[in-house]
Amino acid sequence: MSTKDQNLSEYQAKAVAKPEELKIGMVISEWNDEITSSLKKGCKDTLVQEGIKEENIFEMYVPGSFELPSGCRILDDRHNLDAVIALGCVIKGDTKHDEYINQAVANGLMQLGIMRAKPFIFGLLTTNDKEQALDRAGGKHGNKGIEAAITALKMADIKRNLKTSSKRIGFS
Repeated sequence: MSTKDQNLSEYQAKAVAKPEELKIGMVISEWNDEITSSLKKGCKDTLVQEGIKEENIFEMYVPGSFELPSGCRILDDRHNLDAVIALGCVIKGDTKHDEYINQAVANGLMQLGIMRAKPFIFGLLTTNDKEQALDRAGGKHGNKGIEAAITALKMADIKRNLKTSSKRIGFS
């Protein structure tokens, strides 16, 4: 989805039943710290605002975006989380390194989500330049950290509701 005319921070809050019971992880890349620290702030502030207890928000830092999937698994292994959010920023350079890193992170998080049957949220900015990154980390296009937090809450709530539902899905 294009963010040209959209603010990432605008969302319609969907009430999550008993959010204080959820445990959410945040794995933050140290690379491009000016940007990732803003993503982290937006994400954490939103989780708390939506009812997650601060003691149920677990944070971990990794050196770069490539390490986000590994960090997510390590954090989930330690705390058995309801959702894990990966926050990072890859800015396009003169080579194709950004494409390889972005693809690796997306594939890694998808594999974790499928293998563990829980949400691993892609909160990675994939921009052409620093200005675009700043615009999406608290600038004119809002904060992708907020979007990632809301996605994590919605997905964790979906999973919890399916666990407690007596309705069957699929073949009987």
